[in-house]
Amino acid sequence: MFIKFLPNEYVLRYRKGRLVSKGVGLSFHYLERFTSCSVIPISNNDADFIFNETTADYQNVKIQGQLTYRIRDYEKIASLMNFTVNLKTKQYNDNPMSKLSKRIINIAEVLVKNHVDSINLTEAIQSSEKLAVNALEQLKAEKELLTLGVEVTGFSILAVGANTETSRALEAKTREEILRQSDDALYERRNASIEQERKVKENELNTEISVEEKKKKIKETEISTQRMVLEKENELKRIKTQSEVEREKIKLEAQIELERKRGELAQLKLENEKKDADAQAYRISVTMEAYNKLSADVLVALATLNMEPEKMIASAFEKLAVNSEKIGTLNITPDLLESLKVR
Repeated sequence: MFIKFLPNEYVLRYRKGRLVSKGVGLSFHYLERFTSCSVIPISNNDADFIFNETTADYQNVKIQGQLTYRIRDYEKIASLMNFTVNLKTKQYNDNPMSKLSKRIINIAEVLVKNHVDSINLTEAIQSSEKLAVNALEQLKAEKELLTLGVEVTGFSILAVGANTETSRALEAKTREEILRQSDDALYERRNASIEQERKVKENELNTEISVEEKKKKIKETEISTQRMVLEKENELKRIKTQSEVEREKIKLEAQIELERKRGELAQLKLENEKKDADAQAYRISVTMEAYNKLSADVLVALATLNMEPEKMIASAFEKLAVNSEKIGTLNITPDLLESLKVR
């Protein structure tokens, strides 16, 4: 007969009780009455568990989880447990995998119990991850499993729960704690809002104070600037007034000096005119004195030397008028008058 095993099965082939071949996924012809085989799975195996334990404060807890293991030493475990299979059906004769899983679960339960017994209910519920890590480390170092040639590769706790009444009590306590935390959060939020509002008002007040200070500084600066401007204007006015006074003074002094010069000039003119008058009077007196020494006829002759003809005629008519009683007849021709008119 011929049989073929799967690649994930480690096969120990015996003939008449003596090991003749071994390996993964063997296939061979055999005689049923002389041949037997032990088949060990080489893949990982999962085992679910539920533990009912009591905590240090005498509260019952239910621990639910899963562990994963694999067989490392196939020949050792085959010598300690019955892994023979029916060659026709390939089914185990003694269900060794179930027994192996049960044994590993019992070892894990003892380790978990030792840990749970030392903590209270709240810690047990909250420390599932820590409990799984500790249990895995202890299972890897467990001597019994090392003797079997088995290694636990994974240990996880899915849930740690109390009974119904205890759960309700915990829920109520937790609910109250949550409500208290909610109230605290509300109060903190309100306090934070009040504090924030206070800070906002304080900032607004500080801003107003700062603005007023800025306005005050600006006003002081404006006043100072105006004061400086007024001082400069007053100084300029003072300087201008002084300049105007100086100018007026200089102008007045100039006018005084001008009037003085004019007075001196007038005095000088007066003196010059007086001198001219004196000279003129002296000249006239000398002339008159010379004329007084001359006879009237001589003076008349002198007067007529350079006299114009019309003036000479006029003088002649004047003399005629003076001596008119001595003249008998006087004829004045039109030609004579016409010549005077032309001139």
